[in-house]
Amino acid sequence: QVQLVESGGGLVQPGGSLRLSCAASGSLFTFSAMGWYRQAPGKERERVARITRDSMLNYADSVKGRFTISRDNAKNTLYLQMNSLKPEDTAVYYCHAEHWSEGSHYWGQGTQVTVSS
Repeated sequence: QVQLVESGGGLVQPGGSLRLSCAASGSLFTFSAMGWYRQAPGKERERVARITRDSMLNYADSVKGRFTISRDNAKNTLYLQMNSLKPEDTAVYYCHAEHWSEGSHYWGQGTQVTVSS
């Protein structure tokens, strides 16, 4: 049973920073790719950033240059460093993992990020 547990969300002022963490129940190399998604009220869930097993990175245009996805394989933890936060970054952020060959997808419970003055 794969478990993904996010932490690090909260309230931050515009221009501020937050770092989200996603602790996985097993080795990150188990997954073909991992990523962060977000869902704002009344909007569809969108992918923010992704990292593949061979370290290829992908970012949504809206966060390029501000967000950085990374991982610590020894700690089985995925991170999302978010800088220069904007009110439009306000959303619930979800950790995601997938196995391409199996077609399996796993989600964390989500963590709220609110950017407001």
